[in-house]
Amino acid sequence: MKGLFYRLTRDLHLYLGLFVSPYVLVFAFSVFFLVHAWLPTAARSAKGPREVSNLPIPANLDQLSGRARIDALRPTLKAAKVAGEVGWIQFSPNEHKLVIPVSVPGKNTILTIDLDQHRGVVEEKVTGFADAVVMLHKSPGPHLVGLRMNWGYMALWRWLADGTVYLLLFSTVSGLYLWLVIRPARKAGIFFLMAGAISFAGMIYALIH
Repeated sequence: MKGLFYRLTRDLHLYLGLFVSPYVLVFAFSVFFLVHAWLPTAARSAKGPREVSNLPIPANLDQLSGRARIDALRPTLKAAKVAGEVGWIQFSPNEHKLVIPVSVPGKNTILTIDLDQHRGVVEEKVTGFADAVVMLHKSPGPHLVGLRMNWGYMALWRWLADGTVYLLLFSTVSGLYLWLVIRPARKAGIFFLMAGAISFAGMIYALIH
């Protein structure tokens, strides 16, 4: 039974570790882009502004807010051929104007709508690979929880991000178990484990003092 548990843990540690490695790389690369401002961003306009017309506007738009407003405006975005994660919508009832920011990894779009004319202007900007991985790193996050993850692909990314955390926890625990049962690796493992713990404790001490 012990041998079966060891082989099962070893195989899961190997294959699940390989499965989760692309997601770990995304988070690792995004940390470099977050920390080092000198890395390239390559922000540029994708195309010139384009106009759209005959946009469907929800009749009760002034009575909606938050996620309900975003859901009601999905047909409007579809008619404008704009897809992605919707951010904080700017609604100006006095100016009869609506500004909708929409993001996908690597591209930001602004849809400005004239509510009286049912017309809009779409402006797109390509933000590049660096911004794409930063967006993936920060999403999901603690800000605007009631609004975020309103695009299907980002909702899927939330599940994948959560799964990455659980698989990393499993890889850590299973790695510690495998280290304990493989005797030749114990001495070296103790050294690196203590070195990691000391460096982590030192970093926490420096941050809070």
